[in-house]
Amino acid sequence: MKTLDLYIHRTVFKSTLIVLMVFGALFAFMTFVSQIDHIGKNDYTLVNALMFVALTLPRSLYDLFPTATLIGGLLGLGALAGNSELIVMRAAGISIRRITRSVLQSGLVLTVLVAAFGELLVAPAAQQAESIKTRALHKNISLGRNNGLWVKEGSYYLNVKQIYPDNRMRKIEIYEFDTNKQLKAITRAESGIYKSKKWVLKDIKRSQFDSSSKVTTTIIKTETWEHLFNPDLFEVIAVQPSDMSATDLYKYSDYLENNQLDASHYRLAFWLKVITPLSTLVMLLIALPFVFGSLRSGSAGERLLVGIIIGIGYFIMGRIVNHIGQVYGLHPLLSAVLPMIIVLLYGLFAYSKIR
Repeated sequence: MKTLDLYIHRTVFKSTLIVLMVFGALFAFMTFVSQIDHIGKNDYTLVNALMFVALTLPRSLYDLFPTATLIGGLLGLGALAGNSELIVMRAAGISIRRITRSVLQSGLVLTVLVAAFGELLVAPAAQQAESIKTRALHKNISLGRNNGLWVKEGSYYLNVKQIYPDNRMRKIEIYEFDTNKQLKAITRAESGIYKSKKWVLKDIKRSQFDSSSKVTTTIIKTETWEHLFNPDLFEVIAVQPSDMSATDLYKYSDYLENNQLDASHYRLAFWLKVITPLSTLVMLLIALPFVFGSLRSGSAGERLLVGIIIGIGYFIMGRIVNHIGQVYGLHPLLSAVLPMIIVLLYGLFAYSKIR
């Protein structure tokens, strides 16, 4: 039985990898085309564009992994059915349930791999891609994963560790210099937000330096700044929820809720990070009825078409349900898991009809 398991695992892994490579090549090309207009602007070169494509590719592969698993399962297991290998297995006394267990074991391994891939590689790679692009296109700012954002505005330098698309910032440091380029003051704030055309900083600690090297420290609860940096940069440099790891999403959601702020968008992104790997198992379960059923003697083209239709349908349904959930205030977990539950129920129903 171990030999059978290994054979089925190898078939599923190989076909899924091939589909991922095809998807990766396609989306890399599409991403590169989208960057062509930026090449030549400021310091953004062809090399920068290629690096951006390479670093954003993991995010695309992560989003496409469930669909790739479905298509890979249909093609790989379909080939076994087309070559009568599944028939031989069943003639040898191996039940459909036993074959299903081997297939789902493959899916479990893929689930663990894609979860680790999303947590350890996707988020840092996507943020590094944005950093490279931002540094090349905007000369007055520097963006790095570890050092955050650096902006030079007049006589001060601003450093922000974390920037979010809702115009919020965390861990802010402002270094002010006098006309002789001597450090005049350091202002540190735990958080900040841009609203009503003003910057509002909270939990501030300011250290001021005079000519005699004396340091005066002041604690301020809230302070308003008229000018800090161009708020339009939020659209360029803010870390999108899809580019954050599940751990960071969870922590930031807690931060928002502890401050009585709306965290539903980030909670939804967190649950999607959890659900995406699990949907890999569901996609393989859906493939089984087609392999044992109407498509067992069909061509690879037919199985590919079915896989693409189901995969696109699942993707679109997920986006629709997520959007409706945001509009009507559904719990983020329900919005994230509902599409998978619908597909799972369909898969279980179709699987129960297998003879």
